[in-house]
Amino acid sequence: MTDFDAIDALLASVQEETALPPSAERRRLREALGLSRTQVAAVLGVSASTVGGWESGREPSGEIRAKYGYFLDGAQAKVGAEDGTPGTGRESEALEAEAPVAEEPAPPVEEVAGGATLSAPAPCVLCGAPAVHQVEGFPQHLDAADCQAATTAATSPREQTPPAAAAQPTAPAPRKLVPAGRRAKEADSPDLIAPAVQAALAAHGGDVGTATAPLVKRAIPDAMALLDETRKGARYQVIAHPPMPDILRRKSAKGPDEIWEARPNWTRPELPAGRHEVTALDVNGAYLSALKTHLPIGALEHSTGNVHDRRRAGVHLITPPAWDLEHLLPHPLGNREEEGEFWVTEPTLRLLLRLSSDPYGLCEPPVIHESWTSGATEGLLEKFRIALKDARDRAITEDDSVTLEYVKAMYSKFVSTMGESNYNRELYRSDWMHLIRSQAFANLWMKAYKCFDEGLVVVRAMGTDELHVSGDWRQIFTEGRAVTEVKVKDVYTLGDDEPEPPADV
Repeated sequence: MTDFDAIDALLASVQEETALPPSAERRRLREALGLSRTQVAAVLGVSASTVGGWESGREPSGEIRAKYGYFLDGAQAKVGAEDGTPGTGRESEALEAEAPVAEEPAPPVEEVAGGATLSAPAPCVLCGAPAVHQVEGFPQHLDAADCQAATTAATSPREQTPPAAAAQPTAPAPRKLVPAGRRAKEADSPDLIAPAVQAALAAHGGDVGTATAPLVKRAIPDAMALLDETRKGARYQVIAHPPMPDILRRKSAKGPDEIWEARPNWTRPELPAGRHEVTALDVNGAYLSALKTHLPIGALEHSTGNVHDRRRAGVHLITPPAWDLEHLLPHPLGNREEEGEFWVTEPTLRLLLRLSSDPYGLCEPPVIHESWTSGATEGLLEKFRIALKDARDRAITEDDSVTLEYVKAMYSKFVSTMGESNYNRELYRSDWMHLIRSQAFANLWMKAYKCFDEGLVVVRAMGTDELHVSGDWRQIFTEGRAVTEVKVKDVYTLGDDEPEPPADV
């Protein structure tokens, strides 16, 4: 085979993406056949809320898109045959597009998955172009791609913009997000955050307080829109609603599942003799930094044996090693009183394996009994994380409290609602939720160890972002508000007459 034959074969193997009718037509076809979303979801292997999302503007991809397109083609043919409409499938859609459409009274506002349908188009709060849906009371395109398409169409040199359209607010030119740290290449991505903030401030007359509240309220759908935008052209197809093993399901409505996240809550039992000036440090953007962790891409698969594959990630049933340094450092597993086997996340397991090997040698390796894992990558949410980080950095530089609160709500609510939550039905990955939280805890533990290794006295470690140390911490950390920096929450002294740190700083 010549080089040209190989190129031809490669091009021939590329399949075109299945074309789908508009979202409103998808819903009309299903309802015309008297089918529920649950029935359609069952044959496609997804959730009913996912089908609702497709009918509200979100787009499936990959094999599931082809299956959904096959269903819609069949539905279109069947509906056309029943009502006598000429043509079937894509042909009938083309005929309908060419035929004149009689004006009908505007329908009332109707709730749909991901937003509500407006009785008349209104300017989108993200891009200013007409939108037919609203989210949390704000007109908005449900798919970020619609914003980009609308902005491109509005600025096309081949179309003359009427005076009325020229007065509509439009999004600023797409901002080039410059990746931080080690990344293979740069990528252009529209800035969805700045236009949303600008529109909210304009809608509330520049009042910071009243503009912040609605942005925080709609942080979840906006975070999902940003995630979709940053995932375009990605190498991996993410399964948003995979089946979950029972260990990742809650045993009751308010009860936990079986996964141990290793949240630290540790205070050093005894300090060296003398008085100590202790600084309570606050780690910035703990959950934002933890988005960079090894996340499983597909559905979790079960395996047994004391084997760890670094190309995969998930949860693991382990027997933990003994920890003999409780008087100097917090336990890597947090404050767990129960003994025996229990389920831990990938970041926790990797931390234990790291501490059991050179150059640390702080404990024995854990014993792995079972695992639920999938192929994984550490960069799955990297573009999403960078977009949020860049917006946060810009807000700090410009003293923009609205953007700062908006971004914080986006990443914190994104993490907290991706499990069994009614607030985010676009993503059901309780395994991701546990892994990201555990990564934040593991990051805090390593900061504590770094202080210990540099000769500081570690006094306290709590949650994701609170670390109390005695000694010259500035030789290790930089003080500031950036994600890579720390803030000082309090400074206090401990000694013989004050043996315990404050209850809460």
